[in-house]
Amino acid sequence: MTITQLQYVLAVAEHKNFTLAADKCFVTQPTLSMQIQKIEEELNILIFDRSKKPIQLTAIGQKIVEQAKNIVNEAGKIKDIVEYQKGFIGGEFRIGIIPTIMPTILPMFLNNFIKKYPKIKLIIEELNTSEIITRLKNGHLDAAIAATPLEDEKIKEIVLYYEPFVAYIPENHSISKKSEIEIADLNLDEILLLQDGHCFRDGILNLCKNQGPGVKNSFQLESGSFETLVKLANEGLGTTLLPYLHTLDLNEKDKLKLRQFKEPKPAREVSLIYPQSELKIHIIDALRNTISGVVKGAITFQNVQIISPIQKK
Repeated sequence: MTITQLQYVLAVAEHKNFTLAADKCFVTQPTLSMQIQKIEEELNILIFDRSKKPIQLTAIGQKIVEQAKNIVNEAGKIKDIVEYQKGFIGGEFRIGIIPTIMPTILPMFLNNFIKKYPKIKLIIEELNTSEIITRLKNGHLDAAIAATPLEDEKIKEIVLYYEPFVAYIPENHSISKKSEIEIADLNLDEILLLQDGHCFRDGILNLCKNQGPGVKNSFQLESGSFETLVKLANEGLGTTLLPYLHTLDLNEKDKLKLRQFKEPKPAREVSLIYPQSELKIHIIDALRNTISGVVKGAITFQNVQIISPIQKK
């Protein structure tokens, strides 16, 4: 069997369709089918149950696919080793960034990175955390920037910075006179949240649940952007929490409504994450060094309490 044949097996296992898998592998469907059939004949087993729609893996096929992932990933490291030895840092690199981080971190490092590494073609996608994890595991992303810890043994994490939560309190609110606030000052019933699926939303819910009984998991409004939440708060519809970097772009009038938390400040941990296979690790290191260099001036908080981005039941 060959690495190419194993790649065909992985494509069919992912897409559950021979024609679609062939398109993704840039070969004809008969070619792909014939190569998979050769593996099955060599092993004297069936990897796929073709009688089912969509196509399903057999019991032994599931084990073969897991091993095939390891083999294909390990084979990919050979090219990485050669490129690293030659000092070549280039090629396509696919990175995902969660929506609550993309608008602030990307402008901070992208220009520096592409100037320093002109041979790297970054393919950047805005994705939520669950999509990122799935794509990292199936090989469709090389790395991502997300809130951590994710507690996933198949994902490695390199912490880039800690970003505090900052409260946005409209005028005439009961706690607007305080220069600093505590978690106990928050009322989840009046906090405006991002839509479901955002890990920053889950972080707020986890933060407020730490207050103990008496806090209801309810809210008045949901939105898809921090800008909208700020506007809604200005209309007297509630309060909200923002990541620190998002507060830097507020106008001077709105900045007067920001309230920092007392130390240790609740914060999210932002990391560069990648699969355990560690493919293209030289580009991952280049990204880490570039991002770490530009955020040092903007993020200097150390005495923080990390709030989990994982939704707690």
